[in-house]
Amino acid sequence: MESHNYTIRTTLEGLKAREFSAEEIFNYYTEKILKENPRLNAYLNVLPFKNNNQRGILAGIPAAIKDNVLIQGFKCTAGSKILENYIASYDATSIQKLREEGVTFIGKTNLDEFAMGSSTESSAYGPTRNPADLSCVPGGSSGGSAAAVAADLAVFALGSDTAGSIRQPAGFCGVVGLKPTYGRVSRYGLIAMTSSLDQIGPITKNIYDSALLLNILSGHDKYDSTTVVKNIPDFTKNLGKDLDNIKIGVPKEFFREGLDSEVKESVEEGIAILERLGCEIKEITLPHSEYSIAAYYIIAPSEISSNLARFDGIRYGLSDKTATSLIDTYINSRECGFGPEVKRRIMLGTFALSSGYYDAYYLKAQKIRTLIKKDFNEAFKEVDAIVGPTSPSVAFKLGEKSSDPLSMYLSDIYTVPVNLAGLPGLSMPVTPGKKSHLPIGFHIIGKPFDEGTILQIAHQLEQEIKNG
Repeated sequence: MESHNYTIRTTLEGLKAREFSAEEIFNYYTEKILKENPRLNAYLNVLPFKNNNQRGILAGIPAAIKDNVLIQGFKCTAGSKILENYIASYDATSIQKLREEGVTFIGKTNLDEFAMGSSTESSAYGPTRNPADLSCVPGGSSGGSAAAVAADLAVFALGSDTAGSIRQPAGFCGVVGLKPTYGRVSRYGLIAMTSSLDQIGPITKNIYDSALLLNILSGHDKYDSTTVVKNIPDFTKNLGKDLDNIKIGVPKEFFREGLDSEVKESVEEGIAILERLGCEIKEITLPHSEYSIAAYYIIAPSEISSNLARFDGIRYGLSDKTATSLIDTYINSRECGFGPEVKRRIMLGTFALSSGYYDAYYLKAQKIRTLIKKDFNEAFKEVDAIVGPTSPSVAFKLGEKSSDPLSMYLSDIYTVPVNLAGLPGLSMPVTPGKKSHLPIGFHIIGKPFDEGTILQIAHQLEQEIKNG
């Protein structure tokens, strides 16, 4: 087979025209992964071919799956040593939905340990490298998924997003990353990090593929009580509609000190294109967004300390067989099984929830979260969508921020508020940096359950950039 940057549409066309079979396209990607993965480390393992429902609308499409999403019968490590030999006993709902539509699963992708990180450097299995520049990180925590799609080592990938973990790596790698509204897509079978923020979503090569996948992934699930009972529209239907009279909000807080000049320039070019396409551009304010990182790093670790308590060396996962007491088993298994960033967040969360500090930290952070939601509610009374940069910089160098957690955390400063408010957000590539020549992500934020509008805006912007 010739080398192509296959999308869902072009792969389906090739399958229909019998240019290749489902097994041949799968083997094409397997061979490509074996050749390219040693330098990228995007995949943790490659799966055997299994031809799922041949009548599904995505029959024969090979996909990469972030290694915190369960596929029955295969390893799921969450990028952690503590789960290095864990075999999933059931399919995640998102996997079941894709399987029913005929998707083949080509492999599990690398991630920051338990999805905690912004660079994929905290993985117990080594860092992933950015296909655009091997000396740079791909972002995180879904860095392996974004790198796999950007390097054409999969047609599409699944990721998870708790603070920007789909959108930030998509921005760094120059692909499309969609975080649906909280409750749109089931979290059942996703290894939990922060249950009130986690959301599964697609990483793709274009907007159409994201819209098509959202059609499939959406829906109420009896196994996830946070999913909503709601009619699912066809998200591909309005992609071609013009943008006349759509009101776009530009938060002044997203263009202050700390934003790289080349990122600012490319994002402003994207905004100018939207204005030419008929959008009305309006400056807005999100006054409490500056507190989002501080609030997040109290709320998220608090939930993490609870969710990760189950990894005790007794029920499943790494266990210290030399321990002479139950307490020693707990301590030694967690000491050996968890990496530094996971330990840091567990300790932060345990402290924030401890007696005497709950009101001072956790309760106050939840009040800030409510204010951030109110800011978005007020803004959406005036605009249909909000745009800005996905991250304040292009992809940084491997090791550049490893010793400075706060600097690493700030790379998610524009994406975190969206998770705290439970809103849909999408990152798509715009003009690469004029100095660095690295990809730059353009962030589009929508009203709750209004992914259709942000996909419509993104598709028109994508076509204009492509043609112009």
